[in-house]
Amino acid sequence: MGAILVLCHELVVKPMKLRARLSQQGIHGPPPSLLFGNIREIKKARFAVVKDPRPSSTHNCAALLFPFFQQWRKQYGEVFAFSLGNTQILFVNQPDAVKEIATCTSLALGKPSYQQKEFGTLLGQGILTSNGAVWVHQRKILAPELYMDKVKGMMDQIIDSTFTVIESWKTRIEAERGLADIKIDEYMRSFSGDVISKACFGSSYSRGEEIFLKLRDLQEALSKKSLYTGVPVMRYLPTKGNREAWAVEKEIRDLILQVVKERKMASYEEDLLQMVVEGAKNTYLSQEATERFIVDNCKNIYLAGYETTAVSATWCLMLLAVNQEWQHNVRKEVLEISRGRTLDADMLRKMKQLTMVIQESLRLYPPVAIVSREALDDMKFGEIFVPKGVDIWLMVLALHTDPEIWGKDAYTFDPNRFAKGIVGASKLPQAYMPFGVGPRVCLGQNLAMVELKLVIALLLCNFSFTLSPNYTHSPVLRLVIEPENGVRLLVKKL
Repeated sequence: MGAILVLCHELVVKPMKLRARLSQQGIHGPPPSLLFGNIREIKKARFAVVKDPRPSSTHNCAALLFPFFQQWRKQYGEVFAFSLGNTQILFVNQPDAVKEIATCTSLALGKPSYQQKEFGTLLGQGILTSNGAVWVHQRKILAPELYMDKVKGMMDQIIDSTFTVIESWKTRIEAERGLADIKIDEYMRSFSGDVISKACFGSSYSRGEEIFLKLRDLQEALSKKSLYTGVPVMRYLPTKGNREAWAVEKEIRDLILQVVKERKMASYEEDLLQMVVEGAKNTYLSQEATERFIVDNCKNIYLAGYETTAVSATWCLMLLAVNQEWQHNVRKEVLEISRGRTLDADMLRKMKQLTMVIQESLRLYPPVAIVSREALDDMKFGEIFVPKGVDIWLMVLALHTDPEIWGKDAYTFDPNRFAKGIVGASKLPQAYMPFGVGPRVCLGQNLAMVELKLVIALLLCNFSFTLSPNYTHSPVLRLVIEPENGVRLLVKKL
């Protein structure tokens, strides 16, 4: 009887109370159904979308991936409530509230509990922040300068990995008589995987590549059931999808811990894995919690330093292929600054147009589609009162292309908007969040930007490219926003 009452409270009473507290403020939304909330409406809206197979002059990615949000915004306004299962979510697109949420550093605004049971989270044991510091229970155990030094010391390695791609493309071009039709996605993943495997796993990088392939499988498995994360007990049922995800997770855990075990018997290595292991060693975490901490941080590094960079480079090259003038301008800038010399950090800092192009690409196709946080206590943002237990969603895609924030040309590719930096690009700089916001912003943003600048610059110095007639424009959300059918370019050696 007691279990039934608890279940009734979690499934019916608690969600109703939270919705009622939002409704009292005039915040409404689509009526939810028992157990599934608004999942059915979301799936129905997704199936109804008709995709344009060619990239148009406008890049309204939000309308393709989240048509239900577009409908609900028109119906309920810039702030509304909806449900995924029994998880109550507050969608916020109101500028003042967005600014407060984006700059909030309170620990009362935390990672959603449902995400802590899914891929890539740290299960409450630790947080890897954007400047590289690792915290466990509010205690810093890894200094940020160590992580930053590691990024600065990786430039030669990134250049070497890029030249592996360059040589592969040259071989393809020669074999295809001067003009190759190349699907670039796997090349970008190979490049990024090579960089991050060596950075994270050092001399065990071949094992790291195996782990990242497994993590890719896990990403795809979890993306298929992402809508159902808020449905009670769904993650615990032995469905086919869950069994596949559990099996891959176990393989990943065993592989990572095997590398850690081998590391203890070998000489010290200055890589990210060693830094995480050393950082966790002197804490009061249990053996089980320490292992979980290490495994989860490796997952975080995968998304932050590998998948984010690969998909961002792919989208950026697609946009440069479509916009030939910008391709020419950035190539000219890179050649003038480098003058045939090996690229270094000072050169990258001088490449203003390259930076602008990458920033604009990340605006239109950010790797992170939604930033989600949970109110771990009652909170207030502007005039919005958020009860404890409600999740807050900031839809990055909508904020990145909102005409009220970016102007009438918000859906077009125009790197010139970043000529005066992020602060001068829009009416609300806090709305630009390709790597997330606040204290939990993506760990790998500094590494990702260095990788992106180097790979784009070096590819432009060696090749010209246009969009292949075989390319089909079809963005899809698989934890990150990626091209469903890949990006195909016609590549010619300079």
